[in-house]
Amino acid sequence: MENESLIPVVVAGAAGKMGRETIKVIAQTEDMMLLGAVERDSQYLGQDAGEIAGCGALEVPILNDLQSVLVMATQQEIQGVMVDFTHPDSVYENTRSAIAYGVRPVVGTTGLSAEQIKDLTEFAEKASTGALIIPNFCIGVILMQQAALQAAKHFDCLEIIELHHNQKADAPSGTAIKTAQMLAEMGKTYNPPQVEETEKIPGARGCLADENIRIHSVRLPGFIAHQEMIFGAAGQIYTLRHDTTDRAAFMPGVLLSIRKVTQLKTLVYGLEKIL
Repeated sequence: MENESLIPVVVAGAAGKMGRETIKVIAQTEDMMLLGAVERDSQYLGQDAGEIAGCGALEVPILNDLQSVLVMATQQEIQGVMVDFTHPDSVYENTRSAIAYGVRPVVGTTGLSAEQIKDLTEFAEKASTGALIIPNFCIGVILMQQAALQAAKHFDCLEIIELHHNQKADAPSGTAIKTAQMLAEMGKTYNPPQVEETEKIPGARGCLADENIRIHSVRLPGFIAHQEMIFGAAGQIYTLRHDTTDRAAFMPGVLLSIRKVTQLKTLVYGLEKIL
């Protein structure tokens, strides 16, 4: 396939674990090409992105200037896509910059506030530029969330436990927040109080999301990304759990998002919206 017909992709956070996995899969995908790789850790500056990702030289050097890479993306015949796996403290500015340059962002970094998502949605709408914010790219997570919505019709009590590696900077996870939001939109309040609770140590009961849903966050080495949802009723417990054992599980969702975002004119939040 000629380069002129390939989707040009910029990966921000190129040297991170998800960034490397994304570069690797793009290099193996016939309808995409890696146009640029951005990483703020200076030790990777100038190195070949493919070599860092472990898939062989791609002749794409890692840069630490996102703006210059976005400018390069605007010069392509096909509108470029930026995949962001960076950090909560930079993802908002990265996404806004991509939209400003007409480069369609696919955001896998979590930690954006509701206000920031609202602002980015309005900005993308004005720019008529597609954007995707995806708390979790794994298809199995979407299936778990859909099962949870069905369970919520029959259970009034539930709690969410999310477990991630100890290098994850934000808590709760974007997936847990998104799941709680979906459940809150069911139009009911969960976990009716039975006693007046007292936390002997603050935070013992986790955090409180909308409609009285509790979320508990675990951070330990050895985990990748996991979520458990426990529904309780008289005489029964119903548990839904999804475990990610390899980051390759996220890649079908990443590729789907890259292709779909090129067809959008506004921002969409959640993988389930494009399946």
